[in-house]
Parts: sequence; C-alpha cells; structure tokens
Amino acid sequence: MPGRGELLSIGAFARASRLSPKALRLYDELGLLPPAQVDPVNGYRRYRIAQLERARLVAWLRQLGMPLARIRDVCELAPGPAAEAVAAYWARTEADTAARRELAAFLVNHLRGKGTSMDTHTGRTPAGQPRARRRLEIRYAALSDTGLVRESNQDTAYAGERLLAVADGFGGAGASAGAAAVAALRGLEDFDGGALRPGDLLNALADAAREANRSVGEVVAAGSGTGSGSDTGSGSGAGAGTDHAGTTLTALLWTGSHLALAHVGDSRAYLLRDGGLLQITHDHTHVWSLVEEGRLTPEEAESHPQRALLVRALDGGTDCEPEVGLHEARPGDRYLLCSDGLSGVVPADAVRDVLAGASDPGQAVRDLVALAHEAGAPDNVSCVVADVSVPG
Repeated sequence: MPGRGELLSIGAFARASRLSPKALRLYDELGLLPPAQVDPVNGYRRYRIAQLERARLVAWLRQLGMPLARIRDVCELAPGPAAEAVAAYWARTEADTAARRELAAFLVNHLRGKGTSMDTHTGRTPAGQPRARRRLEIRYAALSDTGLVRESNQDTAYAGERLLAVADGFGGAGASAGAAAVAALRGLEDFDGGALRPGDLLNALADAAREANRSVGEVVAAGSGTGSGSDTGSGSGAGAGTDHAGTTLTALLWTGSHLALAHVGDSRAYLLRDGGLLQITHDHTHVWSLVEEGRLTPEEAESHPQRALLVRALDGGTDCEPEVGLHEARPGDRYLLCSDGLSGVVPADAVRDVLAGASDPGQAVRDLVALAHEAGAPDNVSCVVADVSVPG
C-alpha cells in the first residue's frame, strides 16, 4: 500500500481534477475512475496523484458531451488511437449539430414571420440588412453504370424536379428492391413543399422512406429464392447469405429553398460549397460503427475487409428507421448522391475536383463515372448531381 502522503483526499482530488466529489463517486461506481484506496470503515475515498491525468481527460471528454460508456473506451486506448476516437466522435457531433442548426435557423425565421412558406429564400447581408426574398431552382442529372466487373446493374439513380435519389440493391432481388424503393418515393414529386412546415416535410419524407421499405419487403418476399445471388451489390450481403436482399436509399427532396434528406445504408450524399466537399450522410456500416467507437481509424476503415457490411438497409424489416435532416440551399451549392461504387474506389479529393470543375450536372456525372472506371469500377456506379441557382 502506498503511504498516505502519496494520496489525495476526495476533496483535494476533486479540486485538482475539476470534478465534483459527486461525479467522482459516480465514476467509481461505473468503474471509470476507481479510487486508489477506500477506507474499509467509513468508505472514504483517496486517489493517487498519478490518476489526475485520467481524471482530467474524463472531465474534458464530458465537456464535449461524450457518453460515459464511450469515455471508458477512450480512456483505455493508447494516446494515438484515443486521439482518433475523439476526432471521429467530434466529426459525427459536428455533422449532427450542423443539421440541427440549419433546422433551428429555419424554425426561427419561420416563427418570426420572415417567411410564409418553404419556397422563399431569406437571409441578411453582411451589414445585417434584410435581403430580398428569392426563389431558387435546381438543375440536375443522373447516371447509372454497370461498371467493369458485374454482369448486371442493381443500382437505381433518379433525378426530377423535386426528388433526387440513389438506391444500391443487393442480393438476388437487389435490382428490383432498389427500383421499388425509388418508385415509392416518386409520389413526392407532386407534393407542395411550400405548404409544409419543416417538421411536416421531414415527416413526409420519413413516411415515404418507410413506405419504400414496405415495398422492398414485398419485392424481396416475391423474389425469395430467385436470382443467382452472384451480384450482391453493396457488400451488405456478406455474411447474410445469398437469400438476403434489400437496398440502400439516399434521397433529397427539393422545396424551393431547402433540401430534406432521408438516408439508409452506405450510399452517400455530399455538398460542394465554397470549394469544400462535405459528406452530409453517415454510412450505416459495421466498420463505421467501429470508427465511431474509436476501435478503428477512418484510414483503417477504408481498407477493412468488412467495410461494406451494412447495419441498416431497406429489406422489409422493422428496424430500418431512416436518418433524416434538413439542409438550407444556397446559390452555387452542388449536391452529389452516389452509390458506394463511386465512393468506395474514388478518393474524396478526386470527387471534389470533378465536382468543382464540371460545367454542369450532366458533365459532372459523366466525369465521376469515368473516374470510377479508371479505378477499375468493380461495382455498379450511380451518381446524381444537382446545382442550386437563382433563376436567370
């Protein structure tokens, strides 16, 4: 046992670590920060000075809002992997916050009466003066390609005046599953986005995604046991057997000033804004869940043998709640939806360069598919590109 002089009382340790005695007792109960010594008579806790580093790390991670279970995992890692875990957690937090920030900003403007519908675009000049409302429009193009290895195309790409969507089918009925998912959303082409409040808009898109899941379930049930199973499309079929079929779905619904997002799986949505490329969806894959938990780095995930194993997809099941979000559109924005036949083989920097350099959406989708071909195109490749502009 160390001498008493090498230990701090719980009060002194709390002051040094900037954690309250109440928090220290909680972390002891959770096994996150157990004391070095507990008096067997009165239960009084004492801590080693060497424990301050871990305690301060816990305090900092709590300030970030990191859950206690994840903090425990981070504290057990070496400094390098711990840094990667914190970076991955914060990247996810920033992405979630950005989506909520845009929705909050719209709600504030809506409630203050600055806009009567979602078909107007309002804001302020740098001087703080209101600028004129203006309606925006999108120009779009879609392209789906079989690639250089697969015998058939199980992807579906769609672009219309309201709806943009990419689905990546897998399993024997994958092609039909992807087509059914997109078809279930096409009814949204006729809806009046300007008449809906933002919450109603997101609900409408989420409901349509759930309807798409039901449609996929019917297709999968009807096609059960059919098809060769040779084209498993997205690697989600790995480990699930050739009879397992379904599809990913990533869709954007245009309102005139905003784009509502619904997303399930590992197809992706990107935003090119002011020269920077931002991925606005999260991959629902086993490997990405390991990144978020700090057990893999993003670089390790890129080459992981199970990188395409999905943890969420449309397959007719009951646990496929879509990820939804609302994004304010700005003139000059360029959006990309793509299957992992592009994102899995073409580096993000190369995608950004093509998006920044293409003269129009049609040229962009052709150039992106060409990039996938240059990389061997081992999977089907689908892209949808949409530009936001002020009507000229």
